Amino acid sequence: MIDHNDGDVLHSLASNRPFLWLNPIRDKGAGTGAVSTLSLADVEAAEQRLQKFAPLLQVLFPELRQTGGLIESELLKIPSMQALLEQTHTDFGGGHLWLKADHNLPVAGSVKARGGIYEVLCFAEELAKKEGLLQADGDYRVLATPTARQLFEQYTVSVGSTGNLGLSIGVTAAALGFKACVHMSVEAKRWKKERLRRRGVEVIEHSEDYSKAVAAGREAAKQDAFAYFVDDENSLTLFMGYSVAALRLQRQLREAAITVDADHPLFVYIPCGVGGAPGGIAFGLKQIFGNAVHCFFAEPTQAPCMLLGMAAGFKDNLSVYDVGLQVDTEADGLAVSQASELVAKLMAPVLSGIFTVKDNQLFRHLYRLEVSESVRIEPSAAAGFDGPGCLLSSEQGRNYLRANGLEESMHQANHVVWSTGGRFVPATEYQQFHQRGEALCAQTSQPHKHTL
Repeated sequence: MIDHNDGDVLHSLASNRPFLWLNPIRDKGAGTGAVSTLSLADVEAAEQRLQKFAPLLQVLFPELRQTGGLIESELLKIPSMQALLEQTHTDFGGGHLWLKADHNLPVAGSVKARGGIYEVLCFAEELAKKEGLLQADGDYRVLATPTARQLFEQYTVSVGSTGNLGLSIGVTAAALGFKACVHMSVEAKRWKKERLRRRGVEVIEHSEDYSKAVAAGREAAKQDAFAYFVDDENSLTLFMGYSVAALRLQRQLREAAITVDADHPLFVYIPCGVGGAPGGIAFGLKQIFGNAVHCFFAEPTQAPCMLLGMAAGFKDNLSVYDVGLQVDTEADGLAVSQASELVAKLMAPVLSGIFTVKDNQLFRHLYRLEVSESVRIEPSAAAGFDGPGCLLSSEQGRNYLRANGLEESMHQANHVVWSTGGRFVPATEYQQFHQRGEALCAQTSQPHKHTL
């Protein structure tokens, strides 16, 4: 039985209507087992490890030389997009809207870049140390030498993906010399498969959804002693790689002279698929900012797997199919039927809530962002833009603000929408997104209010 103060969550999700769920055990829950031991020290350790990899990354990917091997995106203030949102459904009350531009991350072009690249590098480091090629205080550029490549060529790095994680893992593994294999689910876009194949990555196409593709990849790796499977559902290494984004955002906020405290709350809205990337980011932010940060996930109305899993406590192993949904969404990166239970446990004391978004809204926001700020993203990356409206303009959102004593400080709030993919979308594909968003915006003759 799933209980919610505004009614039955199952019924609300099955209706395929936008819905805001507030986490009833935020700041009360606790992780169990391995997840309960994670802390800010683990986030900082992952960041320090990435700094060791930085010289190697400049060798593998010349585009990173100008950033010293740092894989990072800009924090952009987007006042014109804020003005458009205010015209439609969101009263920011004096607060400010920002975009964390992970759609433009180098090498892999999505939020998956930090975690995916980090895990592949960690595996390469482990092998090299075991073979005596790398010392703890050694030069990590040795991992790009012919000797290291000869070692790595014996191994296959594989992953199951709807697209973006596959790009991250496949490109990095191939650059190091590993055999790379990506199990792509039915939702994966054709251009992402083709991009991987051009990099020498084996792409295995599946006719079923993400969860089945992951299961197939995991099982295949078990049969090969020289296979390493990057498990998006269960990998703490991947999770910690994602978490370093929080430290990077902290630095960017400081550089922009933005204060984050009880009187200057920070709200962050992150699209969510299986949960690893948004979970890592939210975990890191909570370790840094504590109760001054409020993290919300965004999911398609047809694939609210993390909302369903967290609300049900994973007791009945429910998938979105069990509530009558079909994962029928254009947001390929979010098209997941079951979320990571590992991430959900970590999110129990961290996450403020989850809201769902219909596909048409994704295209409206994608179009608005381009015309207002000249920023191009893919549909799944636009999901977070419904967050401020859910929070500020709905009854449930206002209840959250009242319950947390935030009403008087909202004029000093900052809202960060996390964009998650889009850098490598082909122009012809993007033009279709643009045209659909333009048509939908033209049909919207009257501003609408959130009625969650």
